[in-house]
Amino acid sequence: MDFDLTAEQKMWRDIVHDFVAREVKPKAREVDETAEFNWPAARKMGPLGLLGLSIPEEYGGAGVDAISAAIAIEELGWGCGSTALAIAAHNGLGTAPIVKFGTPEQKQRFLPSVASGRGGLAAFVMTEPGAGSDLQGITARAERQGDEWVIQGSKAWCTNASLAEYIIILVRTDPSGGSRAFSMFIVPSGTPGMHIAPAEKKMGLKGSPTHSLTFDGARLPASLLLGESGRGLRQTLATLDGGRISIGAISVGLAQSAYEVGLAYAKERHTFGKPIAEHQAIQWMLADAATEINAARLMIYQAAWLKEQGRPYTRQAAMAKLFATEMAERVCRNAIQIHGGYGYSRDYPVELTYRDARLMTIGEGTSEVQRLVIARSLLDT
Repeated sequence: MDFDLTAEQKMWRDIVHDFVAREVKPKAREVDETAEFNWPAARKMGPLGLLGLSIPEEYGGAGVDAISAAIAIEELGWGCGSTALAIAAHNGLGTAPIVKFGTPEQKQRFLPSVASGRGGLAAFVMTEPGAGSDLQGITARAERQGDEWVIQGSKAWCTNASLAEYIIILVRTDPSGGSRAFSMFIVPSGTPGMHIAPAEKKMGLKGSPTHSLTFDGARLPASLLLGESGRGLRQTLATLDGGRISIGAISVGLAQSAYEVGLAYAKERHTFGKPIAEHQAIQWMLADAATEINAARLMIYQAAWLKEQGRPYTRQAAMAKLFATEMAERVCRNAIQIHGGYGYSRDYPVELTYRDARLMTIGEGTSEVQRLVIARSLLDT
């Protein structure tokens, strides 16, 4: 489905698809079983532009438009959920805040390396053991001491922490509270006082490591404050809007992969003397999958287009994320159903795709939170 893509966007899609088919998709099962990130493929992503989707060319990135970025993330999702999530978090959460809010010095210091594929990735964390969607519950704090900030506290569910050259964190800088109580900081890997716990043991997405962090008096120079002090909450919410497009795009890719496998199996598998694709129950599953994937992709493109135009897109990003992630779970579930007992076997790819898709309705704000965002947007108009 070409939507109204430009010639350049179509060419980009084909280039990324071919790369993923060659370097990413064949390794998806191995990545899941070993719980190791696909570094060989990631090293090749730098020259292709996949590690600098939003980074301007002057800092070593590709600087592609928002729809092209969504296309790339969808293709990665089609190939491997783990790899897609790590690269989406790197781009949308780890590099985008520096592109949008960083000083020229911060951009020059951090962006060229992570865009190149020669170094590590980028990461971002706001969640804490006792504060997820409730950002006002954040207790990790930074205190100004002379020309430094001292960080204390804990963070949770940080994607890419062990792969990262730096981690952007959201912490409290004003104990009195309020919307200006938080700030963002760039924490380079290896900063004394920052400790990364072993990777979480997850249901899926095992090749995209997720960690808890503790900060025990970690000292940062004042130059690593990202944006203005007290603007961290607003910066985070803006970052999350873009991240929701990425999670939705991964979900479309996962669903597309499951649909393709289910369609092929339905044509090959015979019961009662004919291919199961000729049974109406199977046909309806395939028809629903094709329809919902198409609708979700269009919603992702709409949100990305609004973002590219510099127009408000919070509601559209939440809608796209909500629909795409719940759609992907249905499509992946039905792909297993089409396979029957074999769908539950690790010898077939649909069980992996389903496990990877399950996180998408949780990460970057649960489906319930997306519904709150959408409802509040509707009631405010």
